Amino acid sequence: MGLDSSDHTSPLRPDTAPSSSILAHKDQEFLERDELRPIRIGLELLKPELIQREENIQSTIVVFGSARLHEPAAAEQALHQAEAEAARMPNDPTCRQTVAIAKRKLELAKYYDVAREFGRIVSSTCQIDGRCDYVVVTGGGPGIMEAANRGAADVNAKSIGLNITLPHEQRPNPYISPSLNFEFRYFAIRKMHFLIRAKALVAFPGGFGTLDELFETLTLLQTGKTESVVVVLVGRDFWERLINWQLLVDCGLIIQQDLQLFHYAETAQQAWDLIARHNGAPNT
Repeated sequence: MGLDSSDHTSPLRPDTAPSSSILAHKDQEFLERDELRPIRIGLELLKPELIQREENIQSTIVVFGSARLHEPAAAEQALHQAEAEAARMPNDPTCRQTVAIAKRKLELAKYYDVAREFGRIVSSTCQIDGRCDYVVVTGGGPGIMEAANRGAADVNAKSIGLNITLPHEQRPNPYISPSLNFEFRYFAIRKMHFLIRAKALVAFPGGFGTLDELFETLTLLQTGKTESVVVVLVGRDFWERLINWQLLVDCGLIIQQDLQLFHYAETAQQAWDLIARHNGAPNT
């Protein structure tokens, strides 16, 4: 007598298979274990590296600045909205503060256009005949980062975005080259990729993230861990109001020579001229 079909043992479906029967590299739950952190870190370092090699990315320029600074038209609209709200509630201190902040952000909105122009100048100068030198790389978000990626897109050039997974979702801006739009879990590995190919760091007005990358780079230069990165601060008035560099010297916390680790620029062309002169790059 033949066996009934119900007597045959069928293969386990993937959704019901015990973890032990799943190939290790396909077992997501296994890969998320704390003990696998070194493997995840290694993969996160290797994947963007291999893709950039395949895309022939030879060198980069890191552009940092606030995700909260938008192009002038949007900043002006935000100010009008804040003023309208304050007019409805003239005695509300929060509304008055919102208006004051919106006015300052409108003053800083000019740097969106400068960052966009910088991305355009660098990309049109250095991505010629298949070369991929001085490719713009940003943190992938909105604001100044969007502007720099947008400038590269204006001239149909490649640009890179190193986005980071955050509790409050940050979407990559739409101007990053799709094949160079990377997502990171670990800040430390993302930091490494910012500087692996970097010839320069251009810092626009920004907050904690911008200051973090700026001081990390200055520390690497100060300690001799790198010598190839030119640091350009765009907007001298902002930076000198924000940081009392001379106080650090006067207190003996840095030496006078350390102030030569960075340069100031006001325009996109000035920033690129500084970088090109330092690295012997082709100028516009």
